[in-house]
Amino acid sequence: MGVVNITPDSFSDGGLFLDTNAAVARSMQCLDEGADILDLGAESTRPGSQTGPSPTVSAEEEQARLLPVLEGILKARPQAVFSVDTYKAETAHAALAAGAEIVNDVSGFLWDSNLSAVCAKAGSGVILMHTRGRPDEWVTQPRPDSDAILVTVQDGLRASLENAVTAGIDPESIVLDPGYGFGKRAEENFALLARQQELLSLSRPLLAGLSRKSFLGKALAPLYQGNPAPVGSRENASLAALVTAILHGASIVRVHQVRPAVEAALVADAILAQSAS
Repeated sequence: MGVVNITPDSFSDGGLFLDTNAAVARSMQCLDEGADILDLGAESTRPGSQTGPSPTVSAEEEQARLLPVLEGILKARPQAVFSVDTYKAETAHAALAAGAEIVNDVSGFLWDSNLSAVCAKAGSGVILMHTRGRPDEWVTQPRPDSDAILVTVQDGLRASLENAVTAGIDPESIVLDPGYGFGKRAEENFALLARQQELLSLSRPLLAGLSRKSFLGKALAPLYQGNPAPVGSRENASLAALVTAILHGASIVRVHQVRPAVEAALVADAILAQSAS
């Protein structure tokens, strides 16, 4: 899954693809490098961003950024598969009507009570991510011990899955995302990754979004005079985490640099093929 951030403030590449033509060109590049899915997002959910009843980015602005890019890509590549990274029912409805096939909700249906009904009616694919609180709450909210993180994530994903099925969404159309970096401390992310395969007990495929996350930068601090590695220097660490995620049960990996990720995934797949034989 190749990431296309149509935003001015995403933590990794905010502003680079805010222009419609730049975003379409970036999407073409991702597809040419081997992306199976494009994940289009037009609102940043970076730490500290405002979501909920009064979000930093309105549904109208989100759609104004998103829909022209979606339409431009489909004009050039009609067979392209899209997920739309949004928690807003209104934006999801518009994107699905325009040709998107999957809704990628970082809140797991917690931030907009109407989103599950929109997805059920459209028969779309759904990615439900676990998050602990909203981005502007992550710094101050209480955290469980690292040992409890797997149970916390597992329980949250189970609740989101049950809500989705109750809304009429086909379980076979649902993918679950542990939500690395979303309301989790650095050590919790590593503890979660180490035990990620246990989340397969929920009987749904897993997506792992690890690319360039801040906890990877913190792990590299010994190489940067004790400071976290800057975003642009986290690519090798992202690939290491990606391979680990695949070996621990991830079926989809969400990445910023597609070609290196494709190569790393092929190696991980070769390892898995031998372990299964």
